[in-house]
Amino acid sequence: MFRAYKNLSPKARITVGLGITGWGAVGLWLSDRAEEKYQPPEEDKAVVERLIPRISVVDRPEGGR
Repeated sequence: MFRAYKNLSPKARITVGLGITGWGAVGLWLSDRAEEKYQPPEEDKAVVERLIPRISVVDRPEGGR
């Protein structure tokens, strides 16, 4: 794949690079807007909080493995 990219003319490589950069910028912009628009209701957040496993740290006894 990299060889095919290197075989492109410099103008085509710039176009491909700008296209990929533009695609990424649009994706970042749209994902932020989608996150703002599609916030879950508080009831769903409460259900998810109850289902998340809790982790407890237990100290080892002295001299044990």
